[in-house]
Amino acid sequence: GGSLTKLAYYSTVQHKVARVRSFDHSGKDIENEPLYEISVQEEITARLHFIKFENTYIETCLDFIKDHLVNTETKVIKATGGGAYKFKDLIEKKLGLKVDKEDVMTCLIKGCNFVLRNIPHEVFAYQKDSDAEFRFQTNHPNIFPYLLVNIGSGVSIVKVETEDKFEWIGGSSIGGGTFWGLGALLTKTKKFDELLQLASKGQHTNVDMLVKDVYGGAYQTLGLSGNLIASSFGKSTTADKEFSKEDMAKSLLHMISNDIGQLACLYAKLHNLDKIYFGGFFIRGHPVTMRTITYSINFFSKGEVQALFLRHEGYLGAIGAFLKGAEQDNPNQYSWGENYAGSSGLMSTSPDVYPMQRSRSGTFDMLEMDRLERPLVNLPLLKDPSTYIPDTVDLTDDAMARKYWLTCFEEALDGVAKRAAASQPDSVDALERAEKFRQKYWNKLQTLRQQPFAYGTLTVRSLLDTREHCLNEFNFPDPYSKVKQKENGIALKCFQSVIESLDSLGWEERQFALVKGLLAGNVFDWGAKAVSDVLESEPQFGFEEAKSKLQERPWLEDSYSQWLERLKEGPPHKCALIFADNSGIDIILGVFPFVRELLSRGTEVILACNSGPALNDVTYSESLIVAERIAAMDPIIQSALRDEKLLLVQTGSSSPCLDLSRLDKGLAVLVRERKTDLVIIEGMGRAIHTNYYAALKCESLKLAVIKNSWLADRLGGKIFSVIFKYEVPCK
Repeated sequence: GGSLTKLAYYSTVQHKVARVRSFDHSGKDIENEPLYEISVQEEITARLHFIKFENTYIETCLDFIKDHLVNTETKVIKATGGGAYKFKDLIEKKLGLKVDKEDVMTCLIKGCNFVLRNIPHEVFAYQKDSDAEFRFQTNHPNIFPYLLVNIGSGVSIVKVETEDKFEWIGGSSIGGGTFWGLGALLTKTKKFDELLQLASKGQHTNVDMLVKDVYGGAYQTLGLSGNLIASSFGKSTTADKEFSKEDMAKSLLHMISNDIGQLACLYAKLHNLDKIYFGGFFIRGHPVTMRTITYSINFFSKGEVQALFLRHEGYLGAIGAFLKGAEQDNPNQYSWGENYAGSSGLMSTSPDVYPMQRSRSGTFDMLEMDRLERPLVNLPLLKDPSTYIPDTVDLTDDAMARKYWLTCFEEALDGVAKRAAASQPDSVDALERAEKFRQKYWNKLQTLRQQPFAYGTLTVRSLLDTREHCLNEFNFPDPYSKVKQKENGIALKCFQSVIESLDSLGWEERQFALVKGLLAGNVFDWGAKAVSDVLESEPQFGFEEAKSKLQERPWLEDSYSQWLERLKEGPPHKCALIFADNSGIDIILGVFPFVRELLSRGTEVILACNSGPALNDVTYSESLIVAERIAAMDPIIQSALRDEKLLLVQTGSSSPCLDLSRLDKGLAVLVRERKTDLVIIEGMGRAIHTNYYAALKCESLKLAVIKNSWLADRLGGKIFSVIFKYEVPCK
């Protein structure tokens, strides 16, 4: 680019992963052996890295490439943007590689499509005067068509219809270069960022002629307010005085932004488009340009169109050039996820926060994306994927909740670091790595206190996911693996007696006992401090003790009677999809008896568990072993597994929460094939922190025990209050 070099590269990262597998028990006494063995293995995953350098440090950038990224097989380096011409000879000489120049616009759009598809909180609207100045948008599953307005030296307006189909539909020679050039002539300030700094302090009304200056007030006939600009720089023709640099810079900024905003609106109307993304060096995360563009679009569209900006806007060209070079590997066939541990986040635009960081290096320093094992798609049963928001509370908006949860995660951090170190007793550097993890996550939390919008909308889910990413970064893939192994073993020993006691009850009594068992199982959550304290201090705390902790009916949210009525009066469901939560008592004594009852009614069951570990949540590979053991004790489960009436699948997630818009493609296919008509979501992370308000096309059950007193209080209950939410979609 004109002032920044953006570098995109691919690497393979060696990570430790925890694997579980059954022991071969032939002819052994298995009474006192663990249920399965846990091994930590090395796994190689793919990662994309994006880094920014200022062009003044181009030599440093090339040294970095030469030392770290060029191997004997590298013959060509892909480049795009003005710098691809300017620095071509330097790059070829220094690296000994051929520079392969790619078309700027093609790269820009490829990059734009990539981030829109893979980063859920990529897009934001800018609102300067609200508490949360960034309003992040939910990614629409269908990103096309959209208008991309790229404001560089001039303005290019491109209509993007599909992955490969786009056309330049218009533009203007009056763009960022005009602001910079005219601004330099007017103020003698040569630097773009300094010009913006002047504009942010200026008062344009000292230079611009307003409607009220012409008509003495508003122009009622045309519905124009008195404060509207009638003529940019209009006062300079009549006023006999010197104008300040700040005021002239502000007037110039308004003049150019309003012109671009009106153009963009006219093209959007002409082509019937309601999504307009703005990018280019004129924007580059600068609050003052985002504000004027937002105002202009809002004014000219009468509030019908919103100006949208991208978190990683500066990287689009580099991402696109990289994708062009990697086409044989087809990066688009995979899903990618932002790695919060290695990404620096959107810097604050408030001048008082970290003023040193808003230097010329722009707003974004580093981004890392991890390739996910399997493609992720929407749950087909979402009522409206375009309006689905997984998270219940937006902490970016809610200052009180934000303060509570950040403190909560800070206070839990020492315990998490200790647990991580203790999970690898044979490792010589476990303590050192645990301390590095603690430091890294602590720093992330401090950043989020200052800049809650650093990684998009701040939520309990993003705080949990960031913690998991940081644990993985320092090779703690599954700190709770031993805890889960032990709890699964203990719970399996109780399975038969729980089933016998359930089978001895009458039908109605049994339905209530099953629900109570599901809820009691949900108490066993090492992620909740109130529970982990009890589990640490009272090792004998078990299923019956958990039942006694539960709130008596009526519950905090209680539609149990409607659920019972539905079971009594309605036909059996065709197929139920159950999202499981914790290992041990939860899955074995809570979920499996419930699954068994559904199967007995003639309902098929898809049991979905996390693909990778998070806290003490049950993983898909653990669920396979647990199901195999249960099948050996229970003929109903055994025949259901054999006849594929009970299917165990992975969610595609490694989070304690649940995003129904990013689920394993195989799961989505199965949900459609089996005509699923009931979704059951259990647990605080999946049914309260996320999906509490999720609207589905079919019946749903959301149930959880609230194991956090602040959250219970906020919802109007006490700790161990019960949420039992049975919902039927409106016909």
